[in-house]
Parts: sequence; structure tokens; C-alpha cells
Amino acid sequence: MSPSWRTASFARPASGGEPGSGAEPASAAGLAAGPARGSTLARDVALVCLADGLVGLSFGATAVAGGLPWWVPIALSVLVFAGGSQIAAVGVVLAGGSAFAAVAAGAVLNTRLFPYGLAVADVVGPTAEPQRDQAGRAGSAARRWLIRLVGAQLITDESVAFALRQTDPARRRAAFWTCGVSLFGSWNVAVLIGVLAGSEIRNTGAFGLDATFPAVLIALALPALAELRTRVCAGTGAVIAVALTPVLPAGLPVLAALAGLATGWRPGRRKTDRTAPPPAGPRRGDIAVPRTNPLTGER
Repeated sequence: MSPSWRTASFARPASGGEPGSGAEPASAAGLAAGPARGSTLARDVALVCLADGLVGLSFGATAVAGGLPWWVPIALSVLVFAGGSQIAAVGVVLAGGSAFAAVAAGAVLNTRLFPYGLAVADVVGPTAEPQRDQAGRAGSAARRWLIRLVGAQLITDESVAFALRQTDPARRRAAFWTCGVSLFGSWNVAVLIGVLAGSEIRNTGAFGLDATFPAVLIALALPALAELRTRVCAGTGAVIAVALTPVLPAGLPVLAALAGLATGWRPGRRKTDRTAPPPAGPRRGDIAVPRTNPLTGER
């Protein structure tokens, strides 16, 4: 993928930067800003890939060491490509939960991707193409759908965050695809390495890898707990899950915790009281006559 944000138009001054031309400061700043933005984006994406790669390494090792077949974490990483959902689903299965509970737990976490898709809908699809004949339009439509499907697969917390940081549409598109493709590759490679390591290391708890799952889920939840109303809902759900853990099978207490959302629901209030306009004085034709006090004669 060619980083189009590096080739954004920063025109050179036609006068060669002569004093008094008025174009030298703007052009110099524009030419310097392009590579600077590119290097910053590459550095930030590399750091995110490194951090997520460590999580993917732990995920692959823990899943295989817990008894899952080697192909399960790899298939989840390629087809689902959502770290939080993968960790939640595998955690439910390793705890003894059913496949239905595992899928439901992962699906609940993935509901956040719906508003993400709406936020980056303009950069997920392909760029505008010139008009073509009927056969060309059919092939172009198939290509557009293919690109959109691939882009939808690359929607993650990180790729959306990088895209929304940009104001220019071209840079938004470049940031999304750069982060999405890089993260997809690094995550799957890390999971594969983790699977190979987990096949040799049976006791992942000795390395602290068993603490990765709850740590990642807590890291995903903390940014959403900014408002008091959200904290009340989350706290209620946590109490419900802990209370039902000894009673329900593994995975179901997490789903039952959704009942905590009821504490944040507020019924809409219908406004029935309307402020009446002040009474107008008696009118004669189209001219309003002010009211007067019959005793004092004051208006």
C-alpha cells in the first residue's frame, strides 16, 4: 500500500523562495510537515503493533497450553481479529464454559465495532473511480465490495483511533489502512509464535501469562468508565457476575452481568406543563390598548 499521505500537495514557490514572494514560509512548513507526519504515524503504529504483539503471543501460548488445538487460536486471529473477543471466548472455554457462552461473550464485546464502522465508513471503502462501461462497472462494483469487506475486517480500536486523529480525508484513509494492515500481520504472526511456544511451555502460569486475559479486559473497560452512570452499571454487573459464579456454568455469569445496564436506564419524561404567554390587553382593531387601573388611572 502506497502511503498517499506522504504525497500530499505541498507546492514549491514558483519564485524559488525569493525574499518578498510571500510563498517561502508556507511552502517550507508544508514540505517539512509531510515527512514529519509520516514518521510520526509509522512510529506510533510500530509501538502499537509491538504492544499488541506481546498480547497475541500470550494469547496463543495460553490457549494451546490450556488444552485447545493449535488451529483454534490461529483461526480466531485470522477470522475474528478482535483481541478482546478472542480472549473472552477462549477464557470462557478454558474455564469450562460452553461454546455458546464463549461465542456470546465475544459477540458482546464486539458490539463496540458497530459505531466504529459508522465513524470510519468514509475510509473503509475504495476511492472514487472514473466512469466505465457496463462490464467495467460490474468488475468495479465487485472490487469495491471486496475492499470494503477487507476494510471491515481491519476495524479495531487502534485503527479507528489512528484514523479519527487525522483531519484530512487522504490522511485518514492512509492512517486507517496502515495501522489495520500492520496490526493484522503483527497480531497473527505473534499468535503463531505463541502457539509454537505454548506447545513447549505447558505451565504458562510460571511466566505470568495466565494474567494476560483479565489484564487486557480490564484495560479495555477502564476508558469507558469515565461517567458515574457508566461506573454504576459496570459495578452492578460485576456484583451480579461474582454472585452467580458459584451457581451458573462458566461464561453465563458474564452474560448475566448485562442486567447491570438496567441501573442506568431512565424513562423519558413527557413535558406537559407549557408556559402560557402573558395575557394581552384589549385590542381595538389592530392596535393593542394597554390595561389601566380604574382607581388610579395608572397603566
